[in-house]
Amino acid sequence: MPDDVVAARAAAEEESAFSHPAVDPDATASYGDHPDQVIDFYAPRAGAAPTDTVPLIVVLHGGAWRAPYDRRHITPFADYLANRGFAVANVEYRRGREEGTEPIAGRWPHTFDDVAAALDALPALAREALPQADPRRTVLTGHSAGGHLALWAAARHVLPADAPWRTGGPAPLRGVVALAPIADFEVAEKLNVCGNAARQLLGGDEHFVERQPYADPALLLPTGIATTLVQGRTDLVVSQAVAESYADAAAKAGEMVGLTLLEDVGHFPLIDPLADACAVVAEEIAQLAW
Repeated sequence: MPDDVVAARAAAEEESAFSHPAVDPDATASYGDHPDQVIDFYAPRAGAAPTDTVPLIVVLHGGAWRAPYDRRHITPFADYLANRGFAVANVEYRRGREEGTEPIAGRWPHTFDDVAAALDALPALAREALPQADPRRTVLTGHSAGGHLALWAAARHVLPADAPWRTGGPAPLRGVVALAPIADFEVAEKLNVCGNAARQLLGGDEHFVERQPYADPALLLPTGIATTLVQGRTDLVVSQAVAESYADAAAKAGEMVGLTLLEDVGHFPLIDPLADACAVVAEEIAQLAW
């Protein structure tokens, strides 16, 4: 397919994904004192009686860990999952600061502090906000930079021993579904993914190598947690080479990771309720959750 056709299609996909109005949650809870330390909750809309328990899907939004992209852009996807009968928790976290004309990606260590704190607080907050949610059937999903954070959160038990976020054992998850994740920092940097956002996330050139073992999912294997990556083959934002490299690293570490590659699909249809790719994502989630 000619490059100009691929680019035009990608632009149309992005426009479609961002055309949906934000969907207000049924409840919001704080897991810290900062305004960004909140979780929005969406109750299941269909397929369950009020007394039934349903899987809990935890969503981590993307946006290259940069400040302009908050959880609001992924609320139509969260609502889509709620309409499929899931209980949904949409996590906000601290992202990069504004600096000059180009926002900086992420904050070290605050972005990681927040994701760890949110996941630790989630069971108690969900019991209060979504009594239908079954924490024993929790699936973690995230898109792009959020896909990175989902893979990272599932790997906290294999972080270096001195990592402040390390846990004593694997998280009680049914699995992870990472959508076009920035899953391998070495490959992402070689391809200049999101303007070298991964390097910015870790604090720039002077800190990249020393902090990479604490943050790069490709170095945090095996996790022992069921993991599926969903990736569009024509993704111009996060190349499929990034997902493939992570899957290869997982295989070498003795872990089985599913990799679903979607033909003629770019970066944004994975979270666009109007796209067929979004239905594929929901099915991958359902296979782990149920």
